[in-house]
Amino acid sequence: MDTLLAQVVERALVPLRATSEADAAVKPAPGKWSKKEILGHLIDSAANNHQRFIRLQLAPELTMPGYEQDDWVRLNAYQQRPWADIVSLWAAYNLHLAAVIHSMDDSALNHVWHHPNADYTLAFLAEDYVTHLLHHLRQIGIA
Repeated sequence: MDTLLAQVVERALVPLRATSEADAAVKPAPGKWSKKEILGHLIDSAANNHQRFIRLQLAPELTMPGYEQDDWVRLNAYQQRPWADIVSLWAAYNLHLAAVIHSMDDSALNHVWHHPNADYTLAFLAEDYVTHLLHHLRQIGIA
C-alpha cells in the first residue's frame, strides 16, 4: 500500500505540473471545487489522516472528530494559492505518508478510531486513504 501511494504520487506529478495556473483555478460549476481546491482537499485529508495514522499506533482506541471539508478548503484558501505550491505540498506530504504507512506497527493495524458515525481500524484507514486519493485525482483528470 505504501508503495502504491508513492507510485501514485510519482505518476501524478507530471500531469499535475503540466496543468496551467488558469486551468487549475477553473471551477466547473457554482459550488464545485476547482483543481486547486480538490488537491487542497487532499492535503487536508493528508493532515487529518496523518494524525490518525500516528495516534492509532500509540493507543488501541481513539476518539477524534471528523473534519469539515468545505471549511478546511475555504480556510486554507487554496483557490488563492499558486498551483505549483499546492502541487509541491501535496506531493511532499503524500510521500511522507507513504513512509509512515510503510513503517506502521503491524500489531496496531486493528486499533480503532471511533468516528462519530462508525468505527474504523487503522488498516482500513490506510487502505481507504489511497482509494480516496485516487478518486479525487480522477476528478481532476489524473490517475
